[in-house]
Amino acid sequence: MSEALDWNKNIIKEFRENEGKLGGMFEGGSLLLLTTTGAKSGEPRTSPLAYAQEDGKYVVAASYAGADKNPAWYHNILANPKVTIEVGTEKFEATATVVLEDRAERDRLYALMTSTMPGFADYEKKTDRVIPIVTISR
Repeated sequence: MSEALDWNKNIIKEFRENEGKLGGMFEGGSLLLLTTTGAKSGEPRTSPLAYAQEDGKYVVAASYAGADKNPAWYHNILANPKVTIEVGTEKFEATATVVLEDRAERDRLYALMTSTMPGFADYEKKTDRVIPIVTISR
């Protein structure tokens, strides 16, 4: 777990130091920083996430790289959907909405993610769970 936290800390640092631009494997990709309130701790938690955009909303997948469980940030937004996101040099408060009950809409938005970032198709193949989609809007 420590390696994953260090990995994320380095991405967050690079993101903030370079006005939202990243190099390496993330160069040219769409990445935002999502800050949630910890469901148990009440502390702010920041996660770098790939995203797609549609109709002024940011679309993210709780893929956890295809793990058989949802990422912590997903549990945090279930407890408190008020979040902060950073995109490029912009930082603002927003509301996260889980798109899961309307399966057709969830599938459509997941397809949007895979069209933007093909690796998300592999994540879906790694797990039996339905990977939740979350939209984030101001």
